[in-house]
Amino acid sequence: MHAALPQGEQEAGSVDTTRAPRDLRRVDIHPDHWYPLAWSREVKRGKTHAVKFAGDPIVLVRSESDKVFALEDRCAHRQVPLSAGVVDGESIRCCYHGWTYDCTGRCTDIPYLGRERLPNGVRSYPCREEAGLIFVFTGDPAKANDAKFPNLVSASDKAYKTRRFGKPVKCHYSFMHENLMDMNHQFLHRRQMGSMRARSVGRRRGDDWIEVDYTFAREAGKQPIGEALVFGQKRGTKADDSHKDVMTIRTEYPYQTLKIHTKDETMVMDLWIAYVPLDAEQRTNRTFGLLSIRRPKLPGVLDAAWPLLVWFTERIFKEDRWIVEREQEAHDRQGADHNHEVFPVILELRALLTEHGVAHRAGYGDAKRIHFMQPVMDLPTS
Repeated sequence: MHAALPQGEQEAGSVDTTRAPRDLRRVDIHPDHWYPLAWSREVKRGKTHAVKFAGDPIVLVRSESDKVFALEDRCAHRQVPLSAGVVDGESIRCCYHGWTYDCTGRCTDIPYLGRERLPNGVRSYPCREEAGLIFVFTGDPAKANDAKFPNLVSASDKAYKTRRFGKPVKCHYSFMHENLMDMNHQFLHRRQMGSMRARSVGRRRGDDWIEVDYTFAREAGKQPIGEALVFGQKRGTKADDSHKDVMTIRTEYPYQTLKIHTKDETMVMDLWIAYVPLDAEQRTNRTFGLLSIRRPKLPGVLDAAWPLLVWFTERIFKEDRWIVEREQEAHDRQGADHNHEVFPVILELRALLTEHGVAHRAGYGDAKRIHFMQPVMDLPTS
């Protein structure tokens, strides 16, 4: 881990932020990672569920044995969506002519031709189910086993209670990374949290990650109940020297985390979040978040107050969604990225996202589909 840097100081050998292209919003997210495409609850046993990644249609199937697999959402025959089909045991049958595909995408049966000289099938995607999420490796399947999988330990730890949340947001994923990492935007949340002053106390970075530490002081207003639930105790104003909690925000490409530790090093909040592009232009993303709050010593307190915490966090997320969508509208109206960024950690974040993303190309989704499509053999004639 790199040593913390004073705000505004550049580490020797670090990313040269001056070389980042003018328009980060035209950098596509890199497909060679595990992305959550649905919540487990959305994919029922014996049913299909249609999703998209960067414009590419994918069908998620939960078989009768409760196994989840992912295929291109098209039948190799007439290209109609397999998500409209029928789950048959461990396979899926197209709704049109009943062509049947197994979890590898191989065509295993054509009812009116039998099983001789079956055509090749459709692309399959590596798929995993963890922490109530269904992850799909959307890039080169040969890289799936070596790809880093996110650490979701808190979501399965009984010491924490976890909220699963997320909605489509009409903006490029990079706006979401910038919004969460830049805590200087607390003024946006003044109606929910009162007047808060954030202070950046250090940042570190590696090859595919960057993180920043913040402390906060309340300058005016009362502490919201939702905030008190997170910390498990009351916090005062800036005159109260006990407010020594540290928030660490990290982008470890392509995911983001936010962790809050109290002065005794207890982690009281652990947020993991991913932004998944839905359209080929990557101007809309679906957010998947796991917000884990440490349970206090008194049993049942957090459960009883949970609706208040959900209400509080949803109001914060609503304001964040509103502001990033306005940023996207400004970009589209101006036709380019005219942001005048001055915060050092955001400059480094922008360079990181550019370095690890891929340049946007028109028709990129079609090119990927053609690359992975298996050729269809000639069918026997009667």
